[in-house]
Amino acid sequence: MIQETIVITQNSSGLAHIAPMGIHISPEAQDEFIILPFRPSTTLNNLLESKTAVINYCDDVRVFAGCLTGRRDWPLKAAEKINGRVLACALAHTEVELVRIEDDETRPKLFCKAVHTANHAPFRGFNRAQYSVLEAAILISRLNMLPLKKIQAEIDYLRIGLEKTAGDRELEAWGWLMEIIKDFIAREGVYAENLSGTGSAIAREGVYAENLPGAGSAIAKDGENTASQTGTGAAKAGISS
Repeated sequence: MIQETIVITQNSSGLAHIAPMGIHISPEAQDEFIILPFRPSTTLNNLLESKTAVINYCDDVRVFAGCLTGRRDWPLKAAEKINGRVLACALAHTEVELVRIEDDETRPKLFCKAVHTANHAPFRGFNRAQYSVLEAAILISRLNMLPLKKIQAEIDYLRIGLEKTAGDRELEAWGWLMEIIKDFIAREGVYAENLSGTGSAIAREGVYAENLPGAGSAIAKDGENTASQTGTGAAKAGISS
């Protein structure tokens, strides 16, 4: 099973790095986790250096969208059993230690074991708008890999659930992601008369580039979800850094 989480690592200087990641969890061993950061990435470097990480379970999708759009300044607090940091808005978190590595030149598998888990707030149920934002974030990370027409179609569908069920946090996160699409189109020289919405507004103006290389390539290539570091991988696991 893959769970979309926020992984926080830190280097020897104590600088924390926040990254959305799809974490693999075995049904047979709930205290074992597989983290698959891309090479090169800050998450990988920090984990190999410190041998620890904090997996945060969070329902504030602004954190996921924020890490894709250069917004990484989220409040943190000290971990309880390891030298690390916890996302202040996490509903729960698990502190893990690295136990073994299956190396790979692109995406090594880091096998970790839980040393501490804590709950901080109740889970209040699923929300379709949160799902929409998470899926849109993954699509944004693949702008250089998927035809824009496909991304437009999926964004249009995701927007249905968003408009019916979103709160302020979900709408804010969605807006950040839609700005990335607009910027991508502008950088690639694909112009539309009306970019006020999402996929449908773009599609109506005939922007159907089958493959737009360039702007998103750094995001998809290296595994770091930030404007200044190369970003999210287009992996089966979802948003990875």
